[in-house]
Amino acid sequence: MTTRLAGFSATVLLAAGCAAPEMLPPRDGTVPAGIDFSGTWQIVSDQRADQQRLRQAIRRTDGISDDDLFRRPDHDSTDRNRRSGSSSIKGGLVFVFLETGSSLQVTQTEHGLFISFDRSVVEEYRFGENRIISVGEVQAQRVTGWEGNQLVVETLDKNSMKMTERIELVNSGNTLERTITFRSKEGDEETVVQRFERQS
Repeated sequence: MTTRLAGFSATVLLAAGCAAPEMLPPRDGTVPAGIDFSGTWQIVSDQRADQQRLRQAIRRTDGISDDDLFRRPDHDSTDRNRRSGSSSIKGGLVFVFLETGSSLQVTQTEHGLFISFDRSVVEEYRFGENRIISVGEVQAQRVTGWEGNQLVVETLDKNSMKMTERIELVNSGNTLERTITFRSKEGDEETVVQRFERQS
């Protein structure tokens, strides 16, 4: 009986150790008929409040506890981490791929969406893409495609923190709504909605 239990435990541990990392499934790259986000858009929600909500959402889903942030470092563990080149805090970093702004200049083509945030940073979203993107040493999988009339952009980092952006036209096409959801490795979610009005 003991031998059978030990064998079962070893099998469970082996299966857990061999579990494949999460991967995002591909999405439809075909633009729905009549959907065009092109134009100049100005934020109508409170940008300062949005930024505060985004910071809180990131904080609640990045897998880093406040205790880890404010605990005095243990010198022995710090030395070991320095020698091994690793960090003692291994939270999600997918939020480094988030761009925000109060003014958006959007250009849509057959193959992708280009968004200029406050005329400084341009982000490209390719319809149907499934690729690895990077900011510095941080890498993540990005999948972009359509779900009904929504453009969905999903970004997943190596620590299983996921950011999902949903962009759609509401109010007869006069309002662009951007819904940003952060999901922790454990599955907890926090969402912030931004709204932009079309400028003539």
